[in-house]
Amino acid sequence: MTNFLDRVKDERSLKALIGLDHPAFNKLLEEFTPCFKQRLRRYRRKAKKRHQRKPGGGRKSILGSIENQLFFILFYLKSYPTFDVLAFTFGISLSCAAASVHRLLPILERAQKNLRVLPKRPSDDPGEIMQLIKNNEHIIVDATERPHFRPKDKEAQKKFYSGKKHQHTVKNTIISDTRKRILVVGETVPGSQHDYSLFKEEFDPKNDLFRSTVVSVDLGYRGIKKDYASPENIRISHKKPRKSKNNPDPKLTPEQRQENQQMSRTRVVVEHAIGGMKIFRVLTVRLRNEINDFSDKVILLACGLWNLKNSFTVQ
Repeated sequence: MTNFLDRVKDERSLKALIGLDHPAFNKLLEEFTPCFKQRLRRYRRKAKKRHQRKPGGGRKSILGSIENQLFFILFYLKSYPTFDVLAFTFGISLSCAAASVHRLLPILERAQKNLRVLPKRPSDDPGEIMQLIKNNEHIIVDATERPHFRPKDKEAQKKFYSGKKHQHTVKNTIISDTRKRILVVGETVPGSQHDYSLFKEEFDPKNDLFRSTVVSVDLGYRGIKKDYASPENIRISHKKPRKSKNNPDPKLTPEQRQENQQMSRTRVVVEHAIGGMKIFRVLTVRLRNEINDFSDKVILLACGLWNLKNSFTVQ
C-alpha cells in the first residue's frame, strides 16, 4: 500500500482532504502512533489464547502504515462519505471500511486527549470547569445545531424536530474564549430543547460561574442575569420592545444599538470557532449513523481538531 500523503500535491489539497496542514498532521501523528500501537498490543493480549500465530503474523492491514490509518479517519471526518464511497475510494471492502472507522475513532480521541486539545465536557470535574472559566477574562457561550436523520418513531420525531431549523437536529452548547479556542462542548441532545434550558441543565445556576469572568451570550439566553450570580459580569444584547398601542413604533435607543454592535463584535468569535470546526462535514451533512454516542463523539473530535490546527491547548 502506497503512502496516501505522497499522492497529495500541495498544502491546499491536504486541507481539502483531511482538514489539517502538514505540521498539524505530523504533530497529531506523533501522538497517534503510540496510541495505535498500545491498542494493538491490548488486542493481541486478548486474542493470544485464540490465535496460533506469533505476533505480527497473518495478513497485513489493507490500509497499511499508521500514517495511512490516520489519514483514513481524518478523511472520513472531513468528507463524511458513505461507507460504500469510503470503501471504493480506499480500495477496501465495505465491512472493512465500517470496522476501520469505529476502530480508529477511539484511538484518535486518545491522541487528542494526550495533546490536550480536547475541550472539557460538563460531566467532567466541576472544579476543573470552574478553574478553566476562571483562567479566562472573557468567555462566549452559544449553541450549535446539526442535521439528524428523521427517526421512525413519532414521539422521537417530535423530540428531534427543531422549529428554529425546520428539520430534525441535535444540539450542543459551545463555550469559547476570545481567541476562538473552544473550551467546553456540552452533551449532544435532541434539537427541540431550548438553548438556555440546556445550559441550565449542564451548568448549575447555584455555582457562581461568572464571579471573575465576563461572559457574552445572545438573546436566546434571556433570564441568565436573574438566574445566575454575578449578573454584572454577564453581557446580553438589548431586545427591541414589542409593538403596542402605547408604543406603535418601538426602537432601541442609540446607546442600546451601540452596545449591541459592540457585543456582536465580541460574540462573532464563537461563531467563527463553530464555523471552523464545521469544516468537517460530519457535522454539517445529515447524520446517518445510528450507533450510540456517535454524534456526540464526532463533535468532540472536530472541536479537538479545530484547537489542534490553531495550536490551542485546553488545560
